[in-house]
Amino acid sequence: MRYVLGIDIGSTNTAAAVARRNGTTWTRPEPVGLGADSHLVPSVLYLSEDGSLRVGEPPTDDGSRTTRDFVRRIGDDVPLLLGGEACAPQTLTAELAGWVVDRVHALEGAPAEAIVLSHRAGWRPYRRELLHRALSDLGLRHVTLLPRTVTVAESHAARGFAGTTAAVYALGGNSFEAALVRRTPRGTYEGFGTPQGLDPIGGADFDEALATHVRTVLARELAAGARRGTQAALRGLRAECARVKRELTVDLTADVVVSLPGGPARIPVTRAQFEEMIRPTVQATVDLLLRTVHGADRTPAQLDAVLLAGGSARIPLVAELIGAALAVPVEVQPDSQLTAATGAAMAACQVVSPRRPAPVGGPARVREQAGPARATLPVPRRPHHDTPVPADPPPRPPVRILPLDLPKASRLALTLSRGREG
Repeated sequence: MRYVLGIDIGSTNTAAAVARRNGTTWTRPEPVGLGADSHLVPSVLYLSEDGSLRVGEPPTDDGSRTTRDFVRRIGDDVPLLLGGEACAPQTLTAELAGWVVDRVHALEGAPAEAIVLSHRAGWRPYRRELLHRALSDLGLRHVTLLPRTVTVAESHAARGFAGTTAAVYALGGNSFEAALVRRTPRGTYEGFGTPQGLDPIGGADFDEALATHVRTVLARELAAGARRGTQAALRGLRAECARVKRELTVDLTADVVVSLPGGPARIPVTRAQFEEMIRPTVQATVDLLLRTVHGADRTPAQLDAVLLAGGSARIPLVAELIGAALAVPVEVQPDSQLTAATGAAMAACQVVSPRRPAPVGGPARVREQAGPARATLPVPRRPHHDTPVPADPPPRPPVRILPLDLPKASRLALTLSRGREG
C-alpha cells in the first residue's frame, strides 16, 4: 500500500509515523515500531567493533565510540569524534534519518512517496541547508523539512483542533521549545513571531531530580555498612525514575524500586512530592512560553489553545501552570512523545496531495468565550515549504574555532559508503 513517512529526531528519542493511501484520502498516521518493544528508539549512534554504524544504546559503556544529542550541534563547525573519527553533526543526523527510512521501507515493502522530517523551530535556513545536503549525500534527496512546532500543530489538527492561532509547548528529554503557529489560507500551519528555547532542559532533569531524592532517602535510612554496596545497584536508577515519572502522570503515588545487595528497597513517592521537585524547572518553561506570546505582540486571550508535545508534557503540573499563566485551553495527546512524528506524516500527505486554497479571507476564527470549537479539518493539506536558503552561513563571533582536518579515508567513512546497518 502506498504511504508517506513522518520522522521526528529528538534530543533523546526518535519517532516515526506513516499514513497510508485510502482511495483519494489518507488514513490517520500510525506510529512505527522502531525499537525492540517500543515505538521509540534512542537518538544514539555507536560504532561497533566491526566498523559498522548502529542505532540505539550500545552494549558497552565505551563513550569514545558513542554519540548522542548531535542534532543540537548542527551548524557548529567543530565536528564530533566517533571512534576517533571526526564527523559532522548533520551527517550523523542524516545517518539516523536514513536508518529510519530503511527500516520503514523494510516493514512496508516499498519506499515512501514523501518524507517529512521535523526540526527545531529556531533553525535558520543555514542549518536547514546543512541537513538537506547531508540527507542528499545519503541518497535522501526529496525530504521536506518542517519546524517541529508546525508538525505538532498539524498533529493536533488531525485530532480535531480547529483553532486559528495557537502556542506550541514542546518539552523533550533535553530541550524545550515554545513558538506560535497560525493557520494559512490553505489550511496548513506556519510559525510566526520568534521561537524561544531552553537547552539543555527537559524530562531528563525531572528524572535526575527524582533520582537525587531517592539517593538522599537511601543515604539517610541505610546503615553505613549497607551503603557500601549500593553504588553499583544505583546505576539503573535513572531509568527506574523515568518509569516512575510516567506512572505519576496517572497515579497519585508510586514506588521507586532499587535492587540492593540485601534485597529490593521501595521508596514511595507521591505526585505532590514529585511536582515540588520539578516545579522551578516547569515554571521556567511556562515563563518562557508567556514571553514568546508577548514577543509576537499577542496576548493569551488571542490564542485558541496551547498545544503540548514531548514525553514530559503529560505531567499534570505542566498543564496546571500553563493554564494558570495563560488562561487558555491546553491540549495534550495520549502519546505525546509521538505528536511531532504523526504531525510530520500528516504534512507528508499534503506533499503528495496538496489542498486547494481556502476562499479569500481565510478560515473563520473559531474560539469564543466559552472555549474552542471542536471540528475535524479536511485532509490532506499542504505543508509550509522552506524558504530559499542563503549560500553563506550567518555572522559568526570574532573568535572562530577552525574545524579539524578530516582523514581522507577512515573506517567510519567506509561504513557510511557501503550502507547503513541497524
